[in-house]
Order: sequence, then C-alpha cells, then structure tokens
Amino acid sequence: MTARLAPKNIDEFNARLKDVSQDLPKRMKQCATYVAENTERIAVSTVAEMASAAGVQPSAMMRFCSVMGFAGFSEMQKLFRTAYSPGLPDYTTRLANLRERGADSPASLLAEFVDAGRMSLENLANVVDPRVLDEAVVSLSGAQMIHVVGFRRAFPVATYLTYAFEKMEVPCMLHEGTGKLDHRHALRGGDAVIAISFAPYSQETVDLAQAAADRGLPVVAITDTVMSPLHIPGVRPISVSEVDFGSFRALSATLSLAITIAVAVGSRRVEK
Repeated sequence: MTARLAPKNIDEFNARLKDVSQDLPKRMKQCATYVAENTERIAVSTVAEMASAAGVQPSAMMRFCSVMGFAGFSEMQKLFRTAYSPGLPDYTTRLANLRERGADSPASLLAEFVDAGRMSLENLANVVDPRVLDEAVVSLSGAQMIHVVGFRRAFPVATYLTYAFEKMEVPCMLHEGTGKLDHRHALRGGDAVIAISFAPYSQETVDLAQAAADRGLPVVAITDTVMSPLHIPGVRPISVSEVDFGSFRALSATLSLAITIAVAVGSRRVEK
C-alpha cells in the first residue's frame, strides 16, 4: 500500500475518509462508519473506547488510522484536539459522573440529554463552513418553490422547516410520502430542494435529491457524515452530528441549523 501523508485539517480528513471508505474490508469499514458518525468523540476518547464503540478490536482501529495516513491513534486524535480545542467543553467527565450515580431517573436523563445537546451545538459551531452555509442560503433564497424532504428521524426537521417557511411566506412544499406517493413531478425549473437524511438513510430522500440535481436545480442536503449517499454531484451537503446518549440522539444541533437556514433565507428574500 502506498504511504499516505496524514490529513492536515478536518476538511482533508473528511475527504480522505470518503475516498478510502468504499474499498475497506468489513472491520475497517466499521471503524470508518463509527468515526464518520462520531468525530466529536475522537478528541476525548481512548483507542480502546473508540474500538469498543465501533465493535472492533483496538488493533483494527489502529490499522484504520494507518490507512488514513496517521502514525497511530494519538496522531489522529491530536488533529481533532487542535481543531476543536477553542470550544470543546469537558462534558464527557460530567456524563461519566452521572452514569456512575445511575442515570435512570427522569432528572438524570434530562441532564444527560442537555449535556449531549450542548456538545452537539459546540461541535456544530466548530465544523460548519460559513462559506458553504452562505452559498446554500443564496441558492435557496432565489427559488420560486422550496421542496423539503426528510423521513424517519429527519421528518421533524423537515416539518419544522416547512412550518418556518410558511410563516415567513416563503413558498414551500413538504414531501411527506403519504400513501407512498412520489411527488417528483412537482419539481419545476427555478425550484430548489432541501433534502434531510441521517443513517440509516432514506432512499426516497436520496432519490428526490438526485432527481433535482439531474435537472440542474439547487439542492441543499442536511446530513451526518461524509459517507452519506447525499454527497453526490450537484448537491451541496451541510454535515451535522448529534452526540448520543444510550444510542438515542436528539436533534438539538440539527434543529438549530434548520432554523438558521430558514431565517437566513427569509431575511434575504425580504431584502431582495
């Protein structure tokens, strides 16, 4: 295998991850998938903790680091600690303390999810590219109609966006899939699409995004990782990750991103 230089920043890391993930064997692909979905864990976890969460041996996680171009896990961790150190709160310690005391009461669960939400929001503020966000708002604000699609966990975000657009008198259409009806025929020239999907991804969402992109319409995707099927030509993806507790993920960061897009689009349309 040809030696690779280690990624110098998070953008290079994400590009490398997307590049290598297609041809990895099963255990290595488990590492790639877990890392892609939990980048906020890298800076605060040991290699044993990351491997256990990914369902692999530590040696597999170390091999994954090597494939990514790092000398070891500590070098990969250093990249994320350097990138996130200005705003990374030590919520992991607080969560660990709560678990030791037993987080089975409603009050303890609330504290867990509040801390997870804070961590998700800190991560969002650190990783969203302002340029990409600006370009997304510009492409959406000029649309005659904004089509919004999202199913399962993404459905509350899609309905919230539609509600916000309606209140700001921005023409929009929610593709909710009632009766398994396919509304791709509603796409018109001058329209735009917001496609929202997280793992496990909704094929209906990907199909609508692909159909719109094939017609040359602006498509903005709200998704989770660089391995998302919404990373396709013609689609402008914005990645957002949610810190989980007990395998449950709230939508704190995702809804914050959604209302940001809605208000920014509404404001720009008023200015125009």
